[in-house]
Amino acid sequence: MDPLLHKLRRHLLSWLRRSRSGAVFFVRRISYKDVRRATDGFRRVVYSNSDVSAYAAKFGDGGGVCLVREVKGFDEGSRNFHRHVQFLGRLRHRHLLSLRGFSVGRNNKRLLIFDSIENGSLKEHLNDPLKTPLNWRTRLQIANGVLAALEYLFLFSEPPVCHVSITSGNIMLDENFTAKLSDFGLLTSGGDSVMMPYSEDCMKQKSCKIIFQLGVLILELVTGQSSEMEGSDLIEWIQESRFYNSIDKMIDPDLGNDYDCTELKSLLALAKLCIKSWERPTFTIPQLFRYLQKKIDITRD
Repeated sequence: MDPLLHKLRRHLLSWLRRSRSGAVFFVRRISYKDVRRATDGFRRVVYSNSDVSAYAAKFGDGGGVCLVREVKGFDEGSRNFHRHVQFLGRLRHRHLLSLRGFSVGRNNKRLLIFDSIENGSLKEHLNDPLKTPLNWRTRLQIANGVLAALEYLFLFSEPPVCHVSITSGNIMLDENFTAKLSDFGLLTSGGDSVMMPYSEDCMKQKSCKIIFQLGVLILELVTGQSSEMEGSDLIEWIQESRFYNSIDKMIDPDLGNDYDCTELKSLLALAKLCIKSWERPTFTIPQLFRYLQKKIDITRD
């Protein structure tokens, strides 16, 4: 065998052995000590529940404020986490948080480090009276951005991303208030692998859940109200036959009169379609995205 080919073959086999052993390539491994320091000992909580905890981190390298998300539920020695990291490292979209690195800490603690959350979460800006209110154009751009990210994940990702969670708490805003999804991938928040093939009915069910969450998010953007408890009050309102008559009472007071009535009704119509999809799937994510782009000119000043 040619010496050069022999050398290349040896390196290739070495690479395959490392890959199978769970090594992660093209994604930076960050020391647990550095992550702990950057999050002030994991005290800078962005959001937390029984399945996932996320923290704001400042690494001091000029990279701005990052998001560190702990992915729970892994057995020691599991390869799923490394496959998950490699997959996330390949995803590139303007409305997805880009994976900056990963870390493995004490007690097999698995951490994902994402870029750019300079303006925190959408929930903070909708619910915190000390935050500058979001104007109408920004809210439209956030809705459009979330839909654009969903279209990318479902149509252009290989394999398709099966786990996505959409809440105002886990949608991050960068320095330009561009919306960034932060909870997505081949693993659920609890660490369960979703890399196995799903039936068509199962995929439809997952899609319906995500579309429903999108509808609740849009209602939050319009009303400024929290969607705690699955947004039951907001859902009841949008399902009323005469909900258009009460829009003036429900719209976020922070908007004042600075919004376009036609765009508002189009956005609410989209929310209504999303909420209906939970019971009777009618539209796909790409169809909803096209509907929004047709009804609203996001690029208009």
